[in-house]
Amino acid sequence: MALIHAIYRYPVKGLSPERLARIPLTPGETVPGDRLYAIENGPSGFDPERRPYLAKQHFLMLMRNERLARLRTAFDQASHTLTITDPSPPGSRLRAPECRLLWGGVGVGVARRRANVDALTSPHDPPPGSPSRKRDGVTPHPPPQGGRDISGDLRTADGRAAIERYFAAFCADELRGPPKILHAPGHSFSDVARKVVSIINLASVAAIEAMVDAPVDPLRFRGNVYAEGWPAWSELDLVGKELKINPLPLAGEGPGHPVAQARRGPRGGGAPVRLKVVKRIVRCAATNVDPLTGIRDLNIPKALLRALGHADCGVYAEVIEGGEIAEGDAVETV
Repeated sequence: MALIHAIYRYPVKGLSPERLARIPLTPGETVPGDRLYAIENGPSGFDPERRPYLAKQHFLMLMRNERLARLRTAFDQASHTLTITDPSPPGSRLRAPECRLLWGGVGVGVARRRANVDALTSPHDPPPGSPSRKRDGVTPHPPPQGGRDISGDLRTADGRAAIERYFAAFCADELRGPPKILHAPGHSFSDVARKVVSIINLASVAAIEAMVDAPVDPLRFRGNVYAEGWPAWSELDLVGKELKINPLPLAGEGPGHPVAQARRGPRGGGAPVRLKVVKRIVRCAATNVDPLTGIRDLNIPKALLRALGHADCGVYAEVIEGGEIAEGDAVETV
């Protein structure tokens, strides 16, 4: 059995993650709000009516545009307003407290493991106790500090134009044509055509640290669900199997215990969320980019190939029975 250590979505492909305390999953769909938008790098032929799958090379993305990691972006799911700031010059690390907490004991190196608390916090999250922390299950990003901020409502032509002008300047030497904000209702600009949830095993990330002899931030893998409790690489053997996700019972609680059902909240009824693991994730050069600096400082796919003979880390799973999942939930193989 494993536990859900953290849940993330990435509202705009290639830009900052958003941590979630809980999120509802729907059969046949991605994490709600994940990869809602993408930034076209030159004409792609994307038709919002047909909503075809397009490979990531059509968009600005970390595999080729590592400077995106320097940006701190905030996306408001209600207003679809994107706010961007570049808080640091190229190659510099974020100031404390912006990078004060990382992964609380997994995937951050021995020194950081000793220094961090036993909690998982994105480097973009507000400090503990902040009034803005985890409203309605969502951890909003703090307002950008310093630098030049730009905001735009991505549902409006003016808002999209403001963001497109920003990226036309920010990525000027990497563009194949004018950048364009893309969106289509019900579409996710995922790296794969199927609508899936990506799952990262934190023990595998820790194993990669040993391979590269350096701290590895799990956010390099841009997963939706980060799980702890599985042995390293065991997630790769789950392809074709089903997973069920339930709140972890507390001491003295049985499966139908009223306290356990109350903690389930909107899920009610005791039915677990079920997913089917459909594919291993082949890692690309995006994992080589430090999400705090925007520097390409490791070669993770090469390290995986050298040590294991493949470049896989994490799996994709399709939702087959929906419901709400939350941090701390138990993940069991059926």
